[in-house]
Amino acid sequence: MYQFPKDFLWGAATSAPQSEGAALLDGKSPSTWDKWFEMEPELFYDGVGPKDTSNTYYCYKEDVANMKAMHLNSFRTSIAWTRLLPDGKTLNKKAVRFYRNYFTELIENGIEPIVNLFHFDMPWWLMEKGGWEARESVEHFAYYARVAFEQFGDLVKKWATFNEPLVHIECGYFGNAHWPKVRDFKRALQVGYHTLLAHAKAVAEYRKSIHGDGKIAIILNLSPVYAKSEAKADQEAAQWADLLYIRSFLDVAVYGRFPKELVTLLKEADLLPVTAQNDKEIFANNTVDFLGCNYYQPLRVQAPKNAHCPISEPRDLFNGYDWPQKRINPHRGWEIYPTGLYDIAMRLKNSYQNIPWFVSENGMGVSDEERFTNSEGVIEDTYRIAFIKEHLIALQRAINDGSPCFGYHLWTFADCWSWLNAYKNRYGYYRVELDDHFKRTPKSSSFWMADVILNNGFNHE
Repeated sequence: MYQFPKDFLWGAATSAPQSEGAALLDGKSPSTWDKWFEMEPELFYDGVGPKDTSNTYYCYKEDVANMKAMHLNSFRTSIAWTRLLPDGKTLNKKAVRFYRNYFTELIENGIEPIVNLFHFDMPWWLMEKGGWEARESVEHFAYYARVAFEQFGDLVKKWATFNEPLVHIECGYFGNAHWPKVRDFKRALQVGYHTLLAHAKAVAEYRKSIHGDGKIAIILNLSPVYAKSEAKADQEAAQWADLLYIRSFLDVAVYGRFPKELVTLLKEADLLPVTAQNDKEIFANNTVDFLGCNYYQPLRVQAPKNAHCPISEPRDLFNGYDWPQKRINPHRGWEIYPTGLYDIAMRLKNSYQNIPWFVSENGMGVSDEERFTNSEGVIEDTYRIAFIKEHLIALQRAINDGSPCFGYHLWTFADCWSWLNAYKNRYGYYRVELDDHFKRTPKSSSFWMADVILNNGFNHE
């Protein structure tokens, strides 16, 4: 029997922009996603934008009832900055009513809300001022955080500041998957710096809030880095990748400082972000109480083909590596490697004070999932059950070896909108039918997981 600790948090995760819908209703202002879809709808899969997503704004009571039927005891979502403070200053009372009703509905059904403040949804009014490149974004975010804590802190006792900050940095400023889709490493580093400073200032706001008697975290995608070989050049490439993608966030969150190696590297390349005099103290004084860890697949790297010194971009330090022996999710293309979750747990134990943490996202995306529908109309997602089971086995091993992991959240509860991919890949315990009034139907995985939660574990088969 794979048994989990008493009071283990079994849940699921989503975000406001990917689930709420009502994108520009009841006072909500546009985010970068709303505007981007308005400008280039052809870039979004099947032309599906953020307008309705999964319609949780109107369907949250049904979703909560379904969560209760599955025995979930926790659920992570986010607040839309653009809904709560449409212009960055004015409190939207309709938003306050919605979120308080939503969180209360969860609590009254025995489901603890874990609430995140930012999930890639930059307000357009702030993007027009430079977004995270602009120093003023830090103060705007700190104010937004303060208002959120004031309005909902009596209900919510587990908070997170950012979800996967690496993603909006890398995909928006070193790629084209997020707005403003530019490729500029120096700008990306400034965005990263302001994001982490905003995180620290939000933590400071929570600690002085009248409702600051809970815990606050940051949610990071801690994909473990593995080198192609034991060769020195490959091992060094893995260390650089780990420094940029993992330690740059983890060291700040847990220890309140940037790694010295990172500062030296960027200084030599004239890539250091612009800072202010008291920033170091802000980072040092506002570390997290716990961590959220999102894990889907590992990062495999090798020595760069064309290294340059000083560097001008990450590929001067490492290149990606396609491991020939990898096991693939054939429906999504991502590697399946449950051992990575164990390695993350041991990394946090040995290098980060064994800080309390939970699996804030883990999941398996599948396209055209309706092809697995049985005669009773249920999607038999046995592949998702196998995926979850393997990762839970790795997680339970880590807990037995002393890791203080206190929860597991699948991405996601009900199929949600995934940015440019829209509904191409489905991740949920429940299917959402876009062309049938957002009808929710349970998949096989929901019944399997309900039994796991009821028993706080499962038998080895």
